[in-house]
Parts: sequence; C-alpha cells; structure tokens
Amino acid sequence: MSSRPVISEVPAGPVPVPDIVVALAGDAAITPVWRNELGGLTFRLDGDDGARYVKWVAAGTPEIDLPGEAERLAWAQSWARVPPVLDHGTDAEGAWLITAAVPGRSAVEPRWKAQPAIAAAAIGRGLRLLHDTLPTDRCPFDWSVERRLVRADERITDGEGPADWSPEHQHLGLTETRVRLGEPPTIDRLVVCHGDACTPNTLLHDDGTFAAHVDLGSLGVADRWADLAVATWSLDWDYGPGFDGILYDTYGIDPDPQRIAYYRLLYDLA
Repeated sequence: MSSRPVISEVPAGPVPVPDIVVALAGDAAITPVWRNELGGLTFRLDGDDGARYVKWVAAGTPEIDLPGEAERLAWAQSWARVPPVLDHGTDAEGAWLITAAVPGRSAVEPRWKAQPAIAAAAIGRGLRLLHDTLPTDRCPFDWSVERRLVRADERITDGEGPADWSPEHQHLGLTETRVRLGEPPTIDRLVVCHGDACTPNTLLHDDGTFAAHVDLGSLGVADRWADLAVATWSLDWDYGPGFDGILYDTYGIDPDPQRIAYYRLLYDLA
C-alpha cells in the first residue's frame, strides 16, 4: 500500500480566524473547512445570501498564489465546472480568494470514503472532461516539466532531501533523483491540467456523478499524465489501494508505468 503523511485535512480543533476573513464574512457564520500543509485555510461563510468560500494564506507563502488562482478560475469557468470568483485581494497579513459555492461535496467526505469505487469513477470522468474541454491553444498558463523543475531545484537548494519525500522515493539519493527528473518521458498528450488533481479537489453530486473541480492554483498546459499520476496516487492515500484501475477505466486509458513514476516523483519534489 502507498503511504504518505497527512498533509492537508479538515481542521479537527479550533482555528484562529484571520481578521480579514472576519471582515469579509460580515454577519455570515464562519466555518473552517480545510487546512493545507503550508498553513493555508479555507472557510465557509453562510449568510442570508447563501454560501461562499474564502481561502486565505499568510504573506510570505510563495507556494500558494491566490491571485494566480483567481486568474485561472476566471479563465477556466468559460468551459469547466469550477467555482466562480467573487473577489480576491492582499494585505500585509496575507492574501484571500472568495468564490461562490457550487453544488457538490468533496470526494474525501465520509460518504465517499465509504464508497470509494463510486468516487474513483467520478474523479476519472471529471478529469477526462476537464482535459477534453479546456482549450490548450487558448490557455495562457504553463505547468510544464521545465517550469516545475525550477521549483524542484529551489527546494533542493534550500536543503530538502529524501527525508522530506514520500516513502516511495526516500530510498533515492539527491543525485539519482535529479538525474531522473532531468530525463522526462516524451509527451503523450498535451492538455490543460488541473495541477493538483488529488482526491479532495473533485466535488461529487449526491448521486455519485462528477460535480466540479476546485483548487486550481496550478492549472496549466502539461502532459495529461502529470494529472493522472497524481490523481491515482491520491486514491491510495485517501481510500487505500485498489481503486486506480477504476479511475483509469472511466478516464479511458491504460496505465503507463514510466509516466506514472516520473510525474509522481516530480510532484513530490516540485
């Protein structure tokens, strides 16, 4: 079984609410719904005019670009099922992004963890729909290997190494890993990738069908295996082993071990 430390989760205890989120909420009720590994927070705001979501990240967190995510969502919403952007901004404390609520519930909610085969199928269909629908020739955003290797090298320079990687990669040395990353497989098919196609970032309708994609801060043009490798890897973390074949079947593709291994390693380091 693939294993990985929990790096993002629904907050289990009290969460300090940033001042800007309090101000943006007004009279709406504030519920923390997600915390990522870098300290970014997502809150649901429930008011008389319906529900909204606010993502917030502290200043000085370069890995999370909320203004960039706002641009990507605004571009993608012409073709894909994604949350509409209501507002975004920055101040001395951090950045925030407000989106409208969309129908559907996260694929890591208890209901779908209890029915992982249904969820895996919906994730596969949703990913295929995204890849087939978003126009690569009109996409201004890049998620290429070359761009991502810049970030991988920055992390290595900052002292990150095997102890910081997933268990599958910890046996590799820095030199061997960098050599592998420098030899990417040929492109199978260029698409507009989600950029973080992990299980929590797909929403499902109550009937188990695909509803929407969320968290598109890294959306950009890349080989479709950059998404597929991570989407199936994430199934292991969230549901346990044995469901990747369902995702591949509903997407409509056979596994490609070489590309899967490469893009999982790149995701881990970049």
